[in-house]
This record gives sequence, C-alpha cells and structure tokens, in this order.
Amino acid sequence: MADGQEVVLSKRERQCLRWAEKGKSCWAIAVILCVSENTVNFHIKNAMRKLETTSRTECVVKARRLGLLK
Repeated sequence: MADGQEVVLSKRERQCLRWAEKGKSCWAIAVILCVSENTVNFHIKNAMRKLETTSRTECVVKARRLGLLK
C-alpha cells in the first residue's frame, strides 16, 4: 500500500475475509468453500500481507474500511 498503490484482493481472498468477518474459523471457512484449511490460511495471509496488517481481525476491518469486501 506504499506510495498510494491500490490494493487488489483476489476473489478467494475476499471470500475468506467475508466469512472471517462473520466469525467463522479457518476450518469452517475451508468446509464452506470446499478447500483445505491450509488454503484458507494461505489466502488470509496473502490478504494480510497486501493490507499490511498483523492480525486476521485487523485485516478484515481494514478491508471493509477500504471497500474491498462489498
């Protein structure tokens, strides 16, 4: 996000964050999306890196504030 760059989250990153926002665990998100828990963690960690956050909750809040979870 340095230098005013726009953050772009993948479809799967947005899906994972939306479910996390609803309070779902990584395991539950994996079941809902029919992927492994490791895959969910991968997408959430990518979103955290892109948004320069250090926690899942901070990532969800920042993504929502930036309008990335419409």
